[in-house]
Amino acid sequence: MKKITLLALAIALSFGLMGLNKNDPTISFLESLNNEQLSMLMMPLDDTSRNFWHYLPAKMLPRTGLIIDELNGSQKEKFSQMLQSFLSESGYDKTREIIDLENVLIELGGDPEFRDDGAYYIAVYGDPRTDSLWAWSFEGHHVSLNFTISNGKISTTPRFFGANPATITEGSRKGERVLQREEDGAFELLNSLSNQQKKVAIFQNASFEDIVTTNAIEVGPLRPVGIKATKLNAEQKNILKQLISEYLSSIPQPLASKREKKINDEEFDEIRFGWAGSLIKGKGHYYRIQGKSFLIEFDNTQNNANHIHTVWRDFDGDFGRDMIREHYLNSNHHNKKE
Repeated sequence: MKKITLLALAIALSFGLMGLNKNDPTISFLESLNNEQLSMLMMPLDDTSRNFWHYLPAKMLPRTGLIIDELNGSQKEKFSQMLQSFLSESGYDKTREIIDLENVLIELGGDPEFRDDGAYYIAVYGDPRTDSLWAWSFEGHHVSLNFTISNGKISTTPRFFGANPATITEGSRKGERVLQREEDGAFELLNSLSNQQKKVAIFQNASFEDIVTTNAIEVGPLRPVGIKATKLNAEQKNILKQLISEYLSSIPQPLASKREKKINDEEFDEIRFGWAGSLIKGKGHYYRIQGKSFLIEFDNTQNNANHIHTVWRDFDGDFGRDMIREHYLNSNHHNKKE
């Protein structure tokens, strides 16, 4: 008898094979909603809005789904528990800190009608109570979290986090940097490179104004630029691994560990680290980390290099595309002849 991994066991217990169990935070949240709220929240799995995502403020780009402001206190608490069940502790804290930057912008003189920490949308595709294949998203300014669940397997991309301001320069939270490790880890790697290595890693002198892939529904590998992991020494490889680990640390530890191991075992030597823009903080800079299966992008260029965008994309797995193909291939009711 094969030994069941802790990851498989945890996922099976949490999600089951045919919908979630009644004690799951997702079910608890759904059951707290009235019919009108459910009608705004729930859509068919094939609804076209499922693959549309963005990181603009809601006032600039309204989303599909149920807005946080439409929830009462008890419902907000139940949704928080649902969100926490799909993120790590640090991922949940990061999400809340980014949302609270809307209040920082108000404190710094921003428009309270435009900067709204309640203008974040929840959308559920399919029915988690009955379906083995379903999805959901949570999105608003500088947060886009997309999850697809198929028979207990979970896809967690596209996953976007941003921060404006990247460094809070005044007010009650002066000095805070929500995405500090994503920026500092990359500078640590850059500064560890020799002059010869930098000539390979730095692929252009000017930073991009935004992540290159923006909010594309589907992405493939970008032009291969930067220095390959095989050209790094042991210490530099470790810094790169720690930086990738930081991007994975937002999702639950079993999922993060599984993905990290797969990357290190199967594609680490093919990973490239590429840099564009300034070599010092405070001026526009951008980097990407690209492997065979994934892409990480980071830019800090807007607002005098005090406005960060980060994203993790999976070339085949965004919005659970690979899992959905497998689901339909293996589902008996889809294989039956008419």
